[in-house]
Amino acid sequence: MELTTASVIGLGKLGAPMAAAIASRGLYVIGVDVDARKVEALSSGRPPVFEPGLADLLQATKGRLTATNDLGAAVLASDVTFIVVPTPSEPGGGFSLKYVLQACEGIGVGLATKNRFHLVVLTSTVMPGSTGGPVREVLEKTSGKRCGEDFGLCYSPEFIALGSVIRDFLNPDLILIGESDPRSGALLEQLYRRICENNPPVARMNFVNAELTKLAVNTFVTTKISFANMLARICERLPGGDVDVVTRALGLDSRIGPKYLKGAVGYGGPCFPRDNLALVALADQLGVPATIAEATDEFNRSQVDWLADRLKEYLSPDGKVGILGLTYKPHTDVVEEAFGLMLAAKLADQGYTVVAYDPAGLGNAQRILGSRVRFVDAAEQCIAEADVVVVATPWPLFRELPAEAWARHSPPRVVVDCWRVLGHLAGHAGVAHVPLGVFGGLAAQAG
Repeated sequence: MELTTASVIGLGKLGAPMAAAIASRGLYVIGVDVDARKVEALSSGRPPVFEPGLADLLQATKGRLTATNDLGAAVLASDVTFIVVPTPSEPGGGFSLKYVLQACEGIGVGLATKNRFHLVVLTSTVMPGSTGGPVREVLEKTSGKRCGEDFGLCYSPEFIALGSVIRDFLNPDLILIGESDPRSGALLEQLYRRICENNPPVARMNFVNAELTKLAVNTFVTTKISFANMLARICERLPGGDVDVVTRALGLDSRIGPKYLKGAVGYGGPCFPRDNLALVALADQLGVPATIAEATDEFNRSQVDWLADRLKEYLSPDGKVGILGLTYKPHTDVVEEAFGLMLAAKLADQGYTVVAYDPAGLGNAQRILGSRVRFVDAAEQCIAEADVVVVATPWPLFRELPAEAWARHSPPRVVVDCWRVLGHLAGHAGVAHVPLGVFGGLAAQAG
């Protein structure tokens, strides 16, 4: 059996780019969503969400990508269905299956009248025990069929980042497959071999191990990020210290590697913080200590308070702070758990005047911060209105601004370079360039 037609349930930040990427590899794809606006946009060849490269890919895949709100019909017309719906965090740290199970009910209805084998692939992050438990149970109950015989079920989460979804999906570091049976796992592996532009390793296992692996990967990455941020704080107070020099050498060790070793600000976004806490919740349920994950989360959340306190050394009570970057990373409009947004909120709540700019996330930030922060339409305007400017997100646009755009001669404008991307400001008249993670940077100059 060869899988030639796919349906993708959920046309959000991950689902829409995934659907387009799959179609770009020659498959016919049906996107499904309850939001009529997303269905209409995708049907018209327009991106339903913000993601670099999506508009061009939609144009290139015309004729192979359609959209509908009829889930049952999409299942009947496809060989494989990907579930890419939200799994919101619950108060205890785990993930809600509400939307996943709603999707499974619709899939089951479609499977009930289907007379050939169909593969269901859950990509949404879930807690261990979910795929082989409630997910399989709902599919079997609503379809009247048996998993592993009449239909296959796999858990295969994506390790992709917003802002680079298409590239990451087509060129993954690994493919993780939790399978109901060998046939289903082999079918999905064969499909990924066709879709991927590279030749990634494939790890196939049972559901529980795959579910745990997804949480473990992201939690390990957050630990690595926080370790680099800890080194940055040390380097600021150590004569001659430079976190980039240290982490560059550290990453040469094959046991460690260079990825995510950039001492800067805390991690954010829709995955890292919540996956870290989900692993803590799982360990707590099992009576196992999760000290490392807990410490990682605690340290990460302390980053905002730490920088806010340091900035007070540069600010008068009526001082103005400019925040450049409100998204959790460049090339996305997502502001969830974003360092710049949280710093802006913290400073505003402490009574400082905060002016902010982001190339893509202004609208989302405004919905959260409201009138507490003054939003402007250009980076140059944000800089001009501020006494202290914090580069919280390393958008390329900020690096491209000439030194003159940052200067103010009476007194010099303080520029806190969290990611050390503004080397051209060093020594420039009218700018007090403060690179984090370097001795003589924020900690040394402020204290």
